[in-house]
Amino acid sequence: MKKSIILLYGILAYIVFLIAFLYAIGFVGNIIVPKSIDSGIGATLSSSIVINLVLLSVFALQHSIMARPAFKRWFTTIISPAMERSTYILLSSLALVLIFWKWQPITTIVWDVENEIVSLVLTIIFFLGWLIVLLSTFMINHFELFGLAQIFDNLKNKKTPNPKFQTNYLYKLVRHPLMLGFLIAFWATPTMTVGHLLFTLVTTIYIFVAVKYLEEKDLRKTIGEKYETYQKEVPMIIPFTKNKR
Repeated sequence: MKKSIILLYGILAYIVFLIAFLYAIGFVGNIIVPKSIDSGIGATLSSSIVINLVLLSVFALQHSIMARPAFKRWFTTIISPAMERSTYILLSSLALVLIFWKWQPITTIVWDVENEIVSLVLTIIFFLGWLIVLLSTFMINHFELFGLAQIFDNLKNKKTPNPKFQTNYLYKLVRHPLMLGFLIAFWATPTMTVGHLLFTLVTTIYIFVAVKYLEEKDLRKTIGEKYETYQKEVPMIIPFTKNKR
């Protein structure tokens, strides 16, 4: 019964993630969804900035703290290890939902591309960014990354092995193609408002800081010399740049 509950919990967490991921595309791109990054009635400029920064900070803190190995070791003394990744995914998705719900639009235009061809190109690049995000998860292990492998292994009384270090496809181009995809999707827009720019700047800073000073540090400790060699040979996020770790 317990294993079945964990299985259902993990599937639910994955479904919530899929909904949040798809909504994020519409939210950032101002398409289809009922509330996007530039829709709705916002508060005053100062209040909107503060609220939006708090929302982004909640996501950043949750995302970073729960991803640390020390937190995982402590957390799995409270819950089943099979649930740990699913819980991380669920709470990350709910933090995104909070952003979608409470985001305060600041609709002053920073740039607005009037040329239809350039606008179309930027829109294509926007979707390409999200495609890179999705494909990057399958180039390593999508099902382990989102907790599905753990819950199904648990059902079969198996222990999920530690993720293998892989440098497939886009991972030969940059060490974090998933983050590159997010950056492309956030910056590629025909119309950039102040609210969109705030979202993009904060998330860009967070991505570079978190990857360089948190995730890469953990990867060096976990993988060791093999990852250090990888750092010397492949740029972190920006392709074809001189690598400085």
